[in-house]
Amino acid sequence: MTANTGYPAGQDDAGGDTVAAVVRQWRAVRPDLDTDPMEIIGRVNRCAALLQQAEDAPLRRAGLSRSEFDLLGALRRTGHELTPGELVRETFSSGAAVTKRLKQLTERGLVERRGDTRDRRVAHLRLTDAGRDLVDVILPEQLAYETAVLSVLDGGRQDQLASLLSELLGRLEGRPAALRG
Repeated sequence: MTANTGYPAGQDDAGGDTVAAVVRQWRAVRPDLDTDPMEIIGRVNRCAALLQQAEDAPLRRAGLSRSEFDLLGALRRTGHELTPGELVRETFSSGAAVTKRLKQLTERGLVERRGDTRDRRVAHLRLTDAGRDLVDVILPEQLAYETAVLSVLDGGRQDQLASLLSELLGRLEGRPAALRG
């Protein structure tokens, strides 16, 4: 079993993906349970774990973590200065985590902080030239990898998958209390 997903490593001997094997195992020991949600949620989680492992290679080469790159990416894609609070919302991270990452990125010369002229408690953050250049080098590598991964699906199926995932995500984002049970 893999440590971060709980699924058996590799593919099942009988064919199919690892989630199919997990579902068969659960159905054998607990046939009374409806394991259909595992068919989707399990695959989304497994895909996310595998994609992240491979995608993180360019980040590791640049000495960045995924969460640090997310902060840099948020500053790059918005095209303007952001406050730490805005970065929390953009990256779905905690305030403490953003503060820690910003300190590291500032020390590396990738982000710079400017105080607010009206309120000294507020900081405005932006990418340095080095930070912008780093994002601009890494992002095409990430997109090329993602294009290669998705090439197993033709354009129409990619559009269909994107639409279904967008619908699910939109509903999940709109109902955070329902997710907690």
